[in-house]
Amino acid sequence: MVHFIGVHPVPNGGIHMAALRAAAAGGRALQIFTAPPQYYGDKSTIRPERIERFHTTLTQTPISLQYVVVHAAYVLNSATEDPVKLARARAGLRKELERSTALGVGSVCFHPGAATSGSREDAAVRVAHAITEALESVAGGTRLLVENTAGAGMTLGRTAAEVGAILQGVPAALRPRTGYGLDTCHLLASGHDITRSEEDLTRVLDEFQAATGEPPSFFHLNDSEGALGSNKDRHVLIGDGKIGQQPFEWLLRDNRTVGIPLILETPEQNYDIPDDDPSADPYDLAMVKLLSAMVPD
Repeated sequence: MVHFIGVHPVPNGGIHMAALRAAAAGGRALQIFTAPPQYYGDKSTIRPERIERFHTTLTQTPISLQYVVVHAAYVLNSATEDPVKLARARAGLRKELERSTALGVGSVCFHPGAATSGSREDAAVRVAHAITEALESVAGGTRLLVENTAGAGMTLGRTAAEVGAILQGVPAALRPRTGYGLDTCHLLASGHDITRSEEDLTRVLDEFQAATGEPPSFFHLNDSEGALGSNKDRHVLIGDGKIGQQPFEWLLRDNRTVGIPLILETPEQNYDIPDDDPSADPYDLAMVKLLSAMVPD
């Protein structure tokens, strides 16, 4: 029973430096961006020398490519009915999968976006079509994974049923190349009480597994600044928010956290680290140590 705890370090100096910082923090998994997340990235490619440098660097760490997660751009709204924004979101998602496949990483995670028309059912169909288009356009083993959301406004993906509806819209032949992951802050913020008891947390995971037909393929481990049902996507250090430490102990006892990336998306202490500095962020170091101590023997 191996738990692959990892971090999403600052990328100063490149993604290969992020890998070194994650390893220095004790991580066995890693999350990165392949392009600036504030932009669609629908025209961005990844240079061969960048890929080679990343692969060479990973060999110096305990992190394997299958436990590297690429986070897609935040602006991709594949749920919108706006034809211009939808076209760019689909192109951005397709291009992200292309870059990530070239890197050879295990998966890409993305936020499904907002149902601007008000019809959540139609929005789920649009997200499924975006996934399908990307997977049909880009061959390879990198998976495209939906992330649950905190549920602000018309954001899609806050419930197990919505995540399930998206995945059910993907053709069966492509389903092995897609799936979903769960963010703990988003779970609490969207109204899933994972703090009341271990049984309640297990029930939430069971709901998502029942709705999708499969367990999660990654977790984002974050405490939440916002309270239950607040719909606030505000990540804080574990133990500093409304979730607290105990639910993470419960979560790590669940077999669904074994053998998949468990990525911390918690704050960094130093965002201005020099490009050539491979040292771990103190907060990352503390968080990995805290979670590692919770892993059952």
